[in-house]
Amino acid sequence: MHTEPPILVINKNEMLLSLTSWLEEHMFACAYKKYFGIECPGCGMQRAFVEMLNGNFILSLKTYPALLPTIFMLGYLILHLFLKFKKGALVLKISFIFTASIMFINYIIKIIINF
Repeated sequence: MHTEPPILVINKNEMLLSLTSWLEEHMFACAYKKYFGIECPGCGMQRAFVEMLNGNFILSLKTYPALLPTIFMLGYLILHLFLKFKKGALVLKISFIFTASIMFINYIIKIIINF
C-alpha cells in the first residue's frame, strides 16, 4: 500500500511564537550596563521588540518608547534609498530628531528613576 508522507503544517502564530521565544532566549546583554552599572540609551529595545511581536503594543511602548519611531525611520530610510522621495531627506531629518529626542528623554527619566 502506497502512503503519502506527512505534510508539515506550520501556521503563522506558531512560527511567530517560536521566533519570539528564540529571541527571548538569545537577547544580547548590555555591555554598557555590565561595565558602568547604568542602562544605556538603547536598553529595553530588544524587550520592547519582542513585546511588540507578541502583540503587547502598550507594554512595548512602556518598555522602550522610541522603538516604533526607530522602526519607521529605518523603514523610511530603506524606501528612500530605492525610491528617492522628493522630500525624503527632510522627512528623515525630522524623524531622526524626533526619535533621538524620545531616546534622550527616556534615558534621562530612567537615570532619574534609578538613582
